[in-house]
Amino acid sequence: MKKALSLALVVVLVLSLGLTGCAPKAEAPQGGEPAAQPASDVIKIGVFEPMTGANAAGGELEVEGIKLANKLYPEVLGKKVELVIVDNKSDKVEAATAAARLVEKDKVSAIIGSWGSSLSMAAGNIVKDAKVPAVGTSCTNPLVTQGNPFYFRVCFIDPFQGTVMSNYAFNKLGAKKAAIIQEVSNDYAVGLAKFFTDNFKKLTGDENCIVAVANYNTGDQDFTAQLTNIKAQNPDVIFAPGNFTESALLIKQARQLGIKTPFIGGDTWETPEFIEIGQDAVEGSVFSTFFATEKPITTESTKFLDAYRAEFPGKEPAAVTALAYDAYLIIIKAIEAAGTADSVKIQEALLATKDFQGAAGVVNFDENRNAVKSAVLKTVKEGKFTFMDVVEPIK
Repeated sequence: MKKALSLALVVVLVLSLGLTGCAPKAEAPQGGEPAAQPASDVIKIGVFEPMTGANAAGGELEVEGIKLANKLYPEVLGKKVELVIVDNKSDKVEAATAAARLVEKDKVSAIIGSWGSSLSMAAGNIVKDAKVPAVGTSCTNPLVTQGNPFYFRVCFIDPFQGTVMSNYAFNKLGAKKAAIIQEVSNDYAVGLAKFFTDNFKKLTGDENCIVAVANYNTGDQDFTAQLTNIKAQNPDVIFAPGNFTESALLIKQARQLGIKTPFIGGDTWETPEFIEIGQDAVEGSVFSTFFATEKPITTESTKFLDAYRAEFPGKEPAAVTALAYDAYLIIIKAIEAAGTADSVKIQEALLATKDFQGAAGVVNFDENRNAVKSAVLKTVKEGKFTFMDVVEPIK
């Protein structure tokens, strides 16, 4: 009898513990963090950016803009917007993995990213197959959106940027002969070099106007061989699209070799590291970019600038920070227009977007979901990025 009673008590105790273990806990987790909101009260937007690796400085600038936009616009459809930020580690394989995690595990409604066209392209099939819209920030290679109805972008593309810089070389510098130094492992750099070359040949009417083409890989630090060959060709201008670190190093080494030829490049140069690494050597370098704080374009531009300066006293935003801010905001507007967090409905609302008023300008998408907008020319003057001119889109 006692054995039976003891057994019954054990069974009751086990059942009681089991039920208690399955019960949801109402208290907040330790550490003072609030308990997670129910999924129905949250709309998730994924972010995949390079937070480590060769492109980390660019990724950090873009995440600044996304977080600032989320702070100013924290809700949509009466629900909290939760950012799910994943590091793509400046690596194509990691970028694909990051995008897959966002759609499969985190169940985001839309995705923002990335700095770097190669990284964005690596995620292309994943968002396309999952039918989750992605909005590119500063990824300018045409292939990012080509053939992918679920990829959009808030920046102009390289055919326009290449044309802008070749026009500058020919019309402003009077260049007739150019040399190219390209980061051959970077789709962005190779594509931009091609578009520069194609238009420069048209402008000069000379098929032999590119007197030298030199290649290097991401992470290279010694450019002596490439620069020695280019010096011998005596070009009027050197176009060097590539990552900010390598570009700054090669310009610095060029000046040490006695090369005085003007260097021009693309939007990737606009990071503090370009000036920190290049120092006096990059003075006078000219590049194309997306936004100038000296030229607020819309009322949202002013709102962005005021908020950024309050958040980061004494610091001015990079153009890519404004673009990333816009990528977040254009998704929020699309969710509002769709009236739902359903990914396909958001994609349909993005397709219908007209005259979006962003911090970095007005966005209208072309047939390939690329933003049609103006470019900005900047130079390095007295150790600072300095506005030069605005170049309107080609009609």
